[in-house]
Amino acid sequence: MVIRENFENNLNELKRKINEMGKLSIDALEKAYNALETQDVEIALKVIEEDTDVDNLENEINQFAIWLMAKEQPVARDLRVIIGVLKISSGIERIADFAVNIAKATIKIGKTNSLLQTTHLEQMKELSILMLQKALQSFSEEDIVLAKEVSELEDKVDQYNVETYKILTTYLSEHPEETNQLVQLLFVNRYLERTADHITNIAESAAYLIKGQIYDFNQ
Repeated sequence: MVIRENFENNLNELKRKINEMGKLSIDALEKAYNALETQDVEIALKVIEEDTDVDNLENEINQFAIWLMAKEQPVARDLRVIIGVLKISSGIERIADFAVNIAKATIKIGKTNSLLQTTHLEQMKELSILMLQKALQSFSEEDIVLAKEVSELEDKVDQYNVETYKILTTYLSEHPEETNQLVQLLFVNRYLERTADHITNIAESAAYLIKGQIYDFNQ
């Protein structure tokens, strides 16, 4: 009984670390978009610098998970939890990387007359953060309903992505002098769309833990 209790404590510690990593990525997304909105290079540089914290935590989680598999040789549901942790930590790390990419786009844009207000990028960012919060909560609380809600929100992000792409490419054809900023905003549009994709994958991993079957919410 004591052995089982220790194992459960280790699983809970893994979940806690996943949530900590998720919060760091949410913070990175918030800061990166704030830097883009205010054209603040200092904030952008801070996002890039702090990405190391996410990378270090991912390595820590992965080593802990591998140690736990080797030590306990888990099967069935317990193994699904550990596999889920490994997949989710990888997804969260990619999300933090997209925040870094947004920060780099901010630096490349520099100080100029911002065209951000013509896009749906803020809505995409807000939806992505909400999706990540729901996906992490779904994993922690083993709530399949929250996992499915993530995929519904992704549809909205995809719609905003298409609309923003059309807005920016049309503007680009009419204002070639704004090529640098517009190209960078197109990249940001892509980064946020890919962020939503990775969050949906996290929700699928949570659903796999809960139900023991593979889901494809991207269909």
